[in-house]
Amino acid sequence: MIPQPVIDSRTAQEFQEKFHHAVAFITGGASGLGFAQAELLGALGCRVVLADVQQDALDVAGKRLRAENVEVVTVLLDVRDRSAYAAAGQRVYEHFGQFPRLLFNTAGVNGFGPIQNASYNDFDWIMGVNLHGVINGIQTFLPMMLEQNDPAWIVTTGSMAGFMGSASAGIYAATKAAVFSLMESYDKTLPDQGVGVSIVCPASIRSNIADTLDTRPSEFAKKSSFNNDPEFIKLQRQLYSSGMAPLQLAAHVVEGIVQNRLYIVPFTETRDGLKQYFDNIIEAFDSYGSPDRDAQRRAADFLEYQQAVATIQQS
Repeated sequence: MIPQPVIDSRTAQEFQEKFHHAVAFITGGASGLGFAQAELLGALGCRVVLADVQQDALDVAGKRLRAENVEVVTVLLDVRDRSAYAAAGQRVYEHFGQFPRLLFNTAGVNGFGPIQNASYNDFDWIMGVNLHGVINGIQTFLPMMLEQNDPAWIVTTGSMAGFMGSASAGIYAATKAAVFSLMESYDKTLPDQGVGVSIVCPASIRSNIADTLDTRPSEFAKKSSFNNDPEFIKLQRQLYSSGMAPLQLAAHVVEGIVQNRLYIVPFTETRDGLKQYFDNIIEAFDSYGSPDRDAQRRAADFLEYQQAVATIQQS
């Protein structure tokens, strides 16, 4: 049964017309937004693959979905591991007889600390999960999506933090900026080939992101600048406890797919701040006055270059 009033019947019908019985592969699927996506997609008739790095959470999540009559497979997966990702894809095919038509790159980690004190371990862990995990998922499943004649979709979870730097979560912000640009790049070519693309940009949602250090692999445990002070973590938990419900955000994601949206940004409380951010960038151009002849020539050269590249790619 589809949770109500999370999603309206017309949206549900339009989604089911494209993706009923499709396989959905969801990273970070055992909790938070990942599990909410699984729950909603399962209610809409999808077959679900939960991929997560925590086996205990996977066991609980899988049991809950099966109790709701969702066909589900759970996969213990570190999204940084390309070989493990390929093996997970093969397991999905062996179980369902097809590869996923829906890929949700939802897994993500964070850490808070002064970026000037960040270690290589801090960079390698967060970049590995938030950026390379997305790349690994797309590289694993996109070729199969392109070979199939059925509609397919890739949804990546970014963050409002990806629009600007952060003094306390700079590595996280950098990874989200990277996946934002990456998904925009895919959107320039994939929809014409039958694969839709969306980027979700959450602000505050109810999740366990405050406890993300608990999932940090042992090889990265040392030499970290991150703040693991109990009082700080308590503040983080309080902040996210009042965030958007994961199921509500999952509903926005489904609506975004149905409405063919690249950007899914339902956190309207961030609009004014983001507008000011981009206004500041645009205003920086004013320091240089009107475009001169050199600027006009460079613009014409770049337009000619773009047209030539498009011709080459189409041939």
